[in-house]
Amino acid sequence: MKNLFLFISCIFLFSCNQDQKVIKRTGEPDVLQIEGTDARMNGAIKKANETLSLFDAVLASKDTSITGIALKVRFDTSNGGEHIWLTDVTKKNGHYNGVIGNSPTATTAVKLGDTVLVPDEDISDWMYVEEGKLRGGYTIRVLRDEMSDEEKKTFDEENGLIIED
Repeated sequence: MKNLFLFISCIFLFSCNQDQKVIKRTGEPDVLQIEGTDARMNGAIKKANETLSLFDAVLASKDTSITGIALKVRFDTSNGGEHIWLTDVTKKNGHYNGVIGNSPTATTAVKLGDTVLVPDEDISDWMYVEEGKLRGGYTIRVLRDEMSDEEKKTFDEENGLIIED
């Protein structure tokens, strides 16, 4: 499997349509901007929060066969918010901590590699990989659903993950 966080960022490249804005970055994956009023994306964020206990169970299990554990967090910006994946996620005393895993494009509050404390209300997604299958990753699924069948097939093959409906 290729670098999972490159995979997560690259999904933005494949899933653009005329109503979405793509930010091109030299040497980095493209980033797709989505309106804060997007019903499908907001539904994915709601589902991620409703199922966070599944993510917590994986964190608590310390199962070394599970990989790609990540938490997506919203950071305020002057024109809304930017959602960034965190790696090396831990939960202590009821609070999540993680390392910024994507280079921010709109916020200057954090940078790649920073360790942050996560307010629960800012969580927008979670994910992990179990036996090659993506678990969680609800916002990824929304973007992938916008791909053509051919793009989905290519995307899945390139990243070596099984994304079930």
